[in-house]
Parts: sequence; structure tokens; C-alpha cells
Amino acid sequence: MEEISSDSMSSLASKICNQINSVFSKSTNSSPLSVTVDEISSAAARGGKMFVYGVGREGLMMKALCMRLAHLGLSAHCVGDMTTPPISSSDLLIASAGPGGFSTVDAICGVAKSKGARVLVLTAQPETGSSVKYASAVAYVAAQTMADDEGDELDGKAKGKRVILLPMGSVYEGALFVLFEMVIFKLAEVLGQDSDEIRSRHTNLE
Repeated sequence: MEEISSDSMSSLASKICNQINSVFSKSTNSSPLSVTVDEISSAAARGGKMFVYGVGREGLMMKALCMRLAHLGLSAHCVGDMTTPPISSSDLLIASAGPGGFSTVDAICGVAKSKGARVLVLTAQPETGSSVKYASAVAYVAAQTMADDEGDELDGKAKGKRVILLPMGSVYEGALFVLFEMVIFKLAEVLGQDSDEIRSRHTNLE
């Protein structure tokens, strides 16, 4: 196997980071950062709990967000955990549906809405997605997902097909990671949390 040089790795990393960065350079009606920070800070101000949900790799990004929300001192829970409490009208569900909707995401958003909770849906398909009909607010993440990656090739061997580095929903999932890092940074300012306070809440059972 051909050895990959540090220059080659750096070049690939730059291309991937640039592709994710391009998501946030696109002009949209509202900033996903502002929408997400506003919804979470508003829920925190009214003493509400935060619930997160997503499927697959999106779900992993949602769990990473939940961890950091807990580090900020918020009552944060992953839907499906054994210790997840019931949702109520003061609470916020943050759900991801990159391609627009999933049956499980739709069902969970529907339950949250029926209980009077606010529902923030993150998606790359805000116009056609089935999950949006349950949303109190929508954070539009303008990234490619599995809903619109047909015709692309990883290796570029097929003529007439666009070469991609990030397959299927990887652009969206990578964008979620970056978005959530920005969200936590902004929330720390809004909530008046410094790095020592945030670090003090990290688990010591590792």
C-alpha cells in the first residue's frame, strides 16, 4: 500500500474542511447558529430541559451536543436513554433530520409537540422534509445528505460524475459537529460560563 505523506493528508484535510466550511458560506434566510442558540438559551431561561434526538451518524452528533449542554450546566438528555425524563411544555426537543425526515424522528417530534414542548428541527431539506411540520423552529443546515448525493463517485473513475471526498451524509454530519461547537461557544457567553465551570462538570468516572 502506498504510503500517504503528511502533505497529502494535509491537502485532503483542507479539502474536507473547506467543503464543510462552504455549508456556512451559503446565503440562507436565517442562521442555523442564531436559531439554535436562541432556542436553547430561551429554554434555559424558562428552566426547561433539553432533549436531543437523531438517527445514525446524525444521532452521534446529537449525543455530542447533549454532552456539551450538560457541561454547560443544562438539564440535557438523549431520547432513548434509560434515565430520560418525560418532556413537558417548558422543554425543548432538538431533533436532526438531514434528508428531511425519518419515521422515528417524525414520531418523536410529534409526541414532543403534543406535550406542548418546543421542537427545533435541524435539516438540509426545510422545504420538503416531513419532520418540519412538527417544528416550532427550523435550523437550515445547507449541506449535502443522502437525499441528494446520487450520481457522485468516491474515486472519480466514472466519467461525468462529480468526485466527492465526503460520501452520503458526511457533509451534513461534519457540518453539525462544527455548528454545535459554535453553539456551545456562544451559549457559554450567553450563560456566563467560563472554562473552569464547564470542565468541572465533566465526568470523573473514566
